[in-house]
Amino acid sequence: MGESMSWLQAIILGAVQGLTEFLPISSSGHLRIVSSVFFGSDAGASFTAVTQLGTEAAVLVFFWRDIVRIVKAWFRGMFDKAARDLDYRLGWYVIIATIPIGLLGILFKDQIRTGARNLWLIATMLIVFAIVIAVAEFLGSKKRPLDKITTRDGLVMGAAQCLALIPGVSRSGATTSAGLFMGLEREAAVRFSFLLAIPAVTASGLFSLPDAFEPAGEGLNASGPQLLVATVVAFALGYASIAWLLKFVANHSLYWFVGYRIVLGIGVMALLSAGVVSAT
Repeated sequence: MGESMSWLQAIILGAVQGLTEFLPISSSGHLRIVSSVFFGSDAGASFTAVTQLGTEAAVLVFFWRDIVRIVKAWFRGMFDKAARDLDYRLGWYVIIATIPIGLLGILFKDQIRTGARNLWLIATMLIVFAIVIAVAEFLGSKKRPLDKITTRDGLVMGAAQCLALIPGVSRSGATTSAGLFMGLEREAAVRFSFLLAIPAVTASGLFSLPDAFEPAGEGLNASGPQLLVATVVAFALGYASIAWLLKFVANHSLYWFVGYRIVLGIGVMALLSAGVVSAT
């Protein structure tokens, strides 16, 4: 059993979750690093998953009109072939793209919560996937807008989302990179990445609610009120980060995040080598 979480830890970790969930820098990796470096203990995969519900609520609120429009179009298109527009197709693409991560998440739940949270692995993935993002940014033609998205794009981005099960990779980093490799515009890749996150992250948080108070594996134990406050903090900062990222990618490349990931990965490796923090 892990030690009890303090209120300061809950608020800081909720803030980290909100600020990092939608940026291509890995929220689960950041939670693991911050909790180890500053608090000497892992926040726990269950705490991570439940506070993701806060950031997930932020995505639902931010994209509410889009979600309602897509759901309506999907149902309408099911019964009327003439009504099968872009929104109808987007509905199907999100469903198809969610299947792989759903299956893998259930199959490898225990490995994700224990061995996959090793800090050496996280630091390595921060650097390795920084290179993948850089290559996607460099090679991607960035010519196709969202209305030119295809089933193939959905399948490739859905497969890429599975990599997010490894802390340090980043869900948005994996899916956005896949979109860039497929030739989508940067903003189109990011927007679809957000839509794609909705079913997977919601399911992950709800699935982890029962054992959030009795974490699977080692980790800090959060109380119900602490989880609630951390989730509200994650919601507020998550909403702000979505708005910021969509404006940022319209005018800037992802190389800024690549540099940050590499510096952070090297920094964590230095701390591990010096014995300042423990890998597990």
